[in-house]
Amino acid sequence: MLRQFLVGAAASGCNIAIHALVMVAVIRVTRRADELATAYQTLRLIAVMIATVTVLMIAHLAEVLVWSLTYAILGVAPEGADLVYFAFVNYTTLGYGDVTPVKRWHLLGPMTAMNGVLMFGWSTAVIFEVLRMTLAGERRWRESTEAGMAQAEPDAHRRARLICINPAGEAVVSLSHRALDWP
Repeated sequence: MLRQFLVGAAASGCNIAIHALVMVAVIRVTRRADELATAYQTLRLIAVMIATVTVLMIAHLAEVLVWSLTYAILGVAPEGADLVYFAFVNYTTLGYGDVTPVKRWHLLGPMTAMNGVLMFGWSTAVIFEVLRMTLAGERRWRESTEAGMAQAEPDAHRRARLICINPAGEAVVSLSHRALDWP
């Protein structure tokens, strides 16, 4: 039993290391994306979220492969079993039960499931953090843009965006004139 715990802890440790490295990379890229000023903030948000989830899915795939390699090295599954499938079923806690570990390694299935649940929870937390960071960056960008416009045009809020008729009967586009001040 101790041997099963040690092997499970080693595989889990490898997966935690993979996940930690991926999390650091995702957060760094999100911070860099936050520095990009763009008028297309919604597209930036979509791109950041798609990239984040894609990278996390690849990380989970790598972690499943760690478990399937562990199963292969130790001969955990019955002869002829698809080890990647077996690892996926355990990692995602799906638990079909069509492939079961050999008796001497029966604790590795639940340990794989425990590792998968923890990694999925960690990924969920990172997805929400990336979303929070991206939305905060969008808010800062919008505020700085509005502040910049206010400095460049202190009276911008008083400008009409209409075609007006001035007292002389002329049509005037009031984008460059104050709404209440005529030239």
